[in-house]
Amino acid sequence: MTTPILALNNAALTLAGNAGPVSILRGITLNVQRGESLGLIGPSGSGKSSLLMVMGGLERASSGTVHALGHDMTAMDEDQLARFRRDHMGVVFQSFHLIPTMTALENVALPLELGGVQDAFTRAQAELETVGLGTRMDHYPSQLSGGEQQRVALARAAAPRPAILLADEPTGNLDGKNGAAIMDLLFGLRDRHDATLIMVTHAPELAQRCSRIIRLKDGKIDTEAEAEKGAA
Repeated sequence: MTTPILALNNAALTLAGNAGPVSILRGITLNVQRGESLGLIGPSGSGKSSLLMVMGGLERASSGTVHALGHDMTAMDEDQLARFRRDHMGVVFQSFHLIPTMTALENVALPLELGGVQDAFTRAQAELETVGLGTRMDHYPSQLSGGEQQRVALARAAAPRPAILLADEPTGNLDGKNGAAIMDLLFGLRDRHDATLIMVTHAPELAQRCSRIIRLKDGKIDTEAEAEKGAA
């Protein structure tokens, strides 16, 4: 049997609140296969983004286990998790998270340089050209539109050629036209790098582009189904 690229076993997340502990995730057991595209949907507060953060080691599961590429992420310390993400994962956030004092090219090249990639700027340039920003590489984030900033964020996530792409509402801050373009690019980058894509979205039409859809409710998996129009 094929080993999942991501495997969660009874993973839970409890955070401290003003009135005491708050259960965010309640015993999630889920396997994600290599090359799969998974859409995480559900109402606000259902735990979608928290689940994505646990998958990426950005939040540590309070109990249970999370394995990625055969490695137990719940046994790693913060430095080990950071190195693991750098080497194996790309993360795209709704709010871009670009470094304002760096150009588009520098933003994309930075994680490559930190990873010891010798041709960091050459590879960063190629990724920016792929997302249609070949003429905007020397611009700073403040000089770019929202759609252009998200393209830089996509290029930055894809440049290390990660095995796993995590996207948290990647079109949430964009209009319909730019959002559709970003989704086309995201799935194109997934295909080009043969990556596994896990995406949080509120938009059913975006989730339908995935091969499988997980609906969360109250921190638990509510339903699981193959997408009707999956782009596996």
